[in-house]
Amino acid sequence: MEDLWSVAAGVFQAWMFTVLFLIMLPAMFGLSLGVTGVYIQVLVKILEWATIRIQRGRQEQPSVPVPLPNGIIERAEGSMEEELERLRSSRSLDGGEFALSDVFYFYKKGLESIVDDQVTQRFSSEELASWNLLTRTNQNFRYISLRLTIIWGLGVFVRYGVLFPLRITLAIIGLSWLVMGTTLVGFLPEGSVKNWLSELVHLTCYRICARGLSATITYHNKQNKPQKGGICVANHTTPIDVVILANDGCYAMVGQVHGGLLGVIQRSMSRSCPHVWFERSEMRDRHAVTSRLRGHVAAKTKLPILIFPEGTCVNNTSVMMFKKGSFEIGGTIYPVAIKYDPRFGDAFWNSGKFNMVSYLLRMMTSWAIVVNVWYLPPMTIQDGEDAAQFANRVKSAVADQGGLLDLAWDGGLKRGKVKDSFKEEQQKMYSSIIVGQNGAQRVEEVESHEKCPAARYMKV
Repeated sequence: MEDLWSVAAGVFQAWMFTVLFLIMLPAMFGLSLGVTGVYIQVLVKILEWATIRIQRGRQEQPSVPVPLPNGIIERAEGSMEEELERLRSSRSLDGGEFALSDVFYFYKKGLESIVDDQVTQRFSSEELASWNLLTRTNQNFRYISLRLTIIWGLGVFVRYGVLFPLRITLAIIGLSWLVMGTTLVGFLPEGSVKNWLSELVHLTCYRICARGLSATITYHNKQNKPQKGGICVANHTTPIDVVILANDGCYAMVGQVHGGLLGVIQRSMSRSCPHVWFERSEMRDRHAVTSRLRGHVAAKTKLPILIFPEGTCVNNTSVMMFKKGSFEIGGTIYPVAIKYDPRFGDAFWNSGKFNMVSYLLRMMTSWAIVVNVWYLPPMTIQDGEDAAQFANRVKSAVADQGGLLDLAWDGGLKRGKVKDSFKEEQQKMYSSIIVGQNGAQRVEEVESHEKCPAARYMKV
């Protein structure tokens, strides 16, 4: 019995030494011993071997499933006017008359939306080209060969028997230190010392939590990092986005007041740093929210505000509409593009399918979190540009840098219906084409839309 206790004590000592001195201590100073890098390289080799083995298995066993492509419809590229002209093979649009063939354009668009719309697929996990040895992937190939089954079994043991307990330990330590550290710093008088200690505590704890996810983060263009008094906007894939960005700098968080454990963390963080938390009643008051954010930005000594203008998590393939409220505050916008590598785990949080606890458990049992972060040059609103146009310009820059699809759809469609304004915009555009106007006038001329018989017909 004594031998058993001595073995257990030795294992515990080795465990704590690994956690404290090999992981936490380097993380606190932003250093790395290179273990995670080696681990990622080994994973890449294993996944490449598994891909080759699966491809060979498809040739030997025709019953092996083939991954589906991300889209099942080949959509025609071009504007409404260009597609209508192709349908009107015998005459052009210059005549300003309605043609029955125009109906087929809207008929085709409607069928495309029913079969494979551009919104719904953005809120489901991204399909991989090959299996990444995780049982929760859309396609499982673990029974294709004995060697692949053994590798998969060893992977399950490593992820659940080694990595998961280690990550849980680091997450508990990181969050505990965050609560205790920010609470103690909150007792200090306002001044440069308090601000410095607050940033140090936040940065240290977020780095420990990132190590708890085996996060490998590559930051690009650090000269464009958000500065104090500015607003950092980024595409949103997961709640872990906050941890990823906060590893390289401190931010003032913006969000709704919560209860429970999350509420405890929010209250402790607010004692040491001017985060901006809103009550549920305040969130409905757009002017009150904007006023508080403007007051924060006006103080050039405060940390940059971190905002995710999409308002919901999107599945790492696209960037959806940026809400214009974030761009009405004023000040300098610092865009950031975030792109996760799906080979090592699905970072997307499908809130309709998994609660927060389930999602975090899935992340802690994945292979790793591998992500690229690009800091884009700061942007300001231009003369003659409104907030919506500015938001679209920033969104396009983020999508282009991150290699993501730029979509104009509102992420709120995840839980709501299409706004009437979207339908009316298409009606106005078609009406303007019929009456034969040019350029921007075709979209903006409301009077011609009201006079057009075809447009009134479309309302029926």
